[in-house]
Amino acid sequence: MTAARSLVIGTAGHIDHGKSTLVRALTGTDPDRLKEEQARGITIDLGFAHAEMDGVNVAFVDVPGHERFVKNMLAGVGGIDAVLLVIAADESVKPQTREHFAICRLLQIPDGVIALTKADLVDADMLALVTLEARELVAGSPLASAEILPVSAKTSQGLDELRGALARIAARVPERRSTGVARLPVDRVFSMRGFGTVVTGTLTSGSIHTEQEMVALPSARRVKVRGMQVHGTAQDAAVAGRRVALNLAGVEVADLQRGETLTVEGALEATRRVDVVLELLPDAPPLKHGARVRVHHGTMERLGRVALAGGLDPGVESGALAPGASAFARIRLEGPAVLTRGDRIVLRAYSPPTTIGGARVIDPLPARTPIRTAAARARFARLNGTTADAVHWFVEERAGAGLSLDEAARRSGLTVAEATAIASELAAHGRVMRIGSRLFDAALVRTLETRLLAAVDEHHRGDAMSEGWPREEARGRVFGRAAAELFDDVLARLGAAGTLVVRDRLAIPGRGSSLTPEEAHAASTLDRAFLDARFAPPDLASAASAAGLPAALADRVARHLQRQKRLVKIDTLLFHADALAQLKREVMLMKESGSAARVDVAAFKERYGISRKYAIPLLEWLDRERVTRRVGDARVIL
Repeated sequence: MTAARSLVIGTAGHIDHGKSTLVRALTGTDPDRLKEEQARGITIDLGFAHAEMDGVNVAFVDVPGHERFVKNMLAGVGGIDAVLLVIAADESVKPQTREHFAICRLLQIPDGVIALTKADLVDADMLALVTLEARELVAGSPLASAEILPVSAKTSQGLDELRGALARIAARVPERRSTGVARLPVDRVFSMRGFGTVVTGTLTSGSIHTEQEMVALPSARRVKVRGMQVHGTAQDAAVAGRRVALNLAGVEVADLQRGETLTVEGALEATRRVDVVLELLPDAPPLKHGARVRVHHGTMERLGRVALAGGLDPGVESGALAPGASAFARIRLEGPAVLTRGDRIVLRAYSPPTTIGGARVIDPLPARTPIRTAAARARFARLNGTTADAVHWFVEERAGAGLSLDEAARRSGLTVAEATAIASELAAHGRVMRIGSRLFDAALVRTLETRLLAAVDEHHRGDAMSEGWPREEARGRVFGRAAAELFDDVLARLGAAGTLVVRDRLAIPGRGSSLTPEEAHAASTLDRAFLDARFAPPDLASAASAAGLPAALADRVARHLQRQKRLVKIDTLLFHADALAQLKREVMLMKESGSAARVDVAAFKERYGISRKYAIPLLEWLDRERVTRRVGDARVIL
């Protein structure tokens, strides 16, 4: 049975200050797993060990202290709950002690304990001096009040006190969210005889269970969890904050590598561009706009370039960020990375590879937009607010296309349930509208409603006889490429409110089909002219001239009669609807009476006394109406 509490501790400190030796003394396990490490007496890669201490299951991630292996150190500290900062009592604080601790600060590791190793080699005065230097190192950080304990792996001095301190840390460090998105940054990939591919890592959020289908990002390889160990014990499930080893099906060892993230399908998305709040260390050199850097997140390392967008404080001058200053920035990565809002990354100089700062991701999937404008700086400021503010911006940025709840979750570092709750909160405050599974900016929706009503009103004023604006024309003119569900929802709400009549044409209630006496007279005259002409109608200009009607008036009235379905346009000719109805009845009656089952052009022309100019369009219209079907040069009456 697993312990009630679990704690993942990462070691930090200078080379040869006794990190691995201390872990071995606490757990009975040598974290130096590589033969080269054991032969040379230094940690080169990550080491792991675990033990139960005062009812707490403590897993140790032992990291290398040599400056050449800091990238390996960074791969181990991303998922830890607290740090065991190791300082040798006979050497005190050294360069890698400072760099390791700076990394812990940048990652905002919330708690820890300081172990003064090799305490048996120094006297009380030296121990007091090293204690003072250690306290100065951590001043102003989350470890400012951390316990400082002299220990000796050789004599076992202070080991019980250290175990007790770790148990106290476990009691006050909050458990990681087991309800979040499952994320397991992979730090080791290997094969075990009889099992196959095994990966290990610290589960930073969510939960995993056996037989679960997962995906490795950014490679997008699908895998299945065949078996699992949690802190060295076989389990069926694991929750956030545990060291996990997974036996995977569906993938070979060569297919995965350190830096991949195991997660559930659709929960996260690989990116090559992130917007961040960047913090430069006080002792780092100025960071130039466009500088190439090494980006570390979890177990992943990528090269990238930093584009400075603007300072959060006075410190961005002449295209460079001053030491100790913070700024908004966009990092363009040279390879895909799995990041989401709220993630913390560490930045190291490209050459020499020293730690220079860190950053917090505020948008993992920004659009390709300028970042050094006033509007861009305002956007960064909004993204630097609450998660709800960021979700609202993501929605607003998508305009009429809207943002799906799945997209909101991925971009905000949330589960779909959490994104839904935030969307409901924003909707309750009138900031967004949820239509189906998509979110739209409420202000935009109100603007579109106003524009649509104004456009329909303008259409009525331009054509008082119109029954309304064609629905699809209105959609294209006002809504452009907006989502279809947004257009339909706006129409439904305006229709329900009684402010818009919604049919094939959109109209303002009480407007449309309003004829002046002059227009009414013209309509009656043209209606009679085309009805009398039956199957050989005049063109509109001739009909207007014969009736003494102005051309513009005749054109306007003819369009009105077409909307009223009194006139029907076939090719370039206008026919009266009653004449066409009569034609349809007569042709159908020809078959029913047994007089004929076929009709050709010549017979049709002779029967109705019309020329080919009228006969061909009418016969083609009968085909379209499914009264006849063309067979060769004749028509079969259906």
